Amino acid sequence: MMRWVIFALFTVVALATADFCVKLAAGKLSNSIALLLYGSCSFFIGLIWVLWERTQSGTLFLQPAGLAAGIGVGLAFTGVTIGLYLTFGAGAPVSVASPVIRLGGLLLVSVAGLAILHEPFSWRYLLGVMLAVSGLVLILTR
Repeated sequence: MMRWVIFALFTVVALATADFCVKLAAGKLSNSIALLLYGSCSFFIGLIWVLWERTQSGTLFLQPAGLAAGIGVGLAFTGVTIGLYLTFGAGAPVSVASPVIRLGGLLLVSVAGLAILHEPFSWRYLLGVMLAVSGLVLILTR
């Protein structure tokens, strides 16, 4: 098994847990406090990781393009967190909203991979996109 698959499976579980916890928390704390909690957890875990990595390898690096992209990640996930709290706070069911949000995002980033990064296109890719779009339609019209 490719090593990245293990990381991807961990990420799947973390993402599902995050959505579920947002649904449980929505309406039980203000969105600003929810965002502060998310940001605080990210900051402190990130700080611990940087300090640990520094003690292990002694080298950390930062390139301007990496800095810009990293800030983009932070801003994007902040937007995701706010969007999830607003979505679930408005009463959206997690069984509908999470798949729609995630599949929609996956379709957008997939198109960006093709158009901007020139990643390979195949009939299997096209079939997968068509199935994902069909899944979105079926979820939304259940």
